[in-house]
Amino acid sequence: MLKWSVILLIVAVIAGIFGFFSIVAAATSIAKILFFIFIVLFIISLFTGRSRTP
Repeated sequence: MLKWSVILLIVAVIAGIFGFFSIVAAATSIAKILFFIFIVLFIISLFTGRSRTP
């Protein structure tokens, strides 16, 4: 689960970079939304991954 969160975070950062610098002007709002959604999911997965006890 943490692996997928990291992968999606990287994809969101790349999409955010393209969106924030207006390289793809039509995708700016989508990139910003995805960026923040994946940041939140990444933080949630960090907390849920650490709370497991063996």
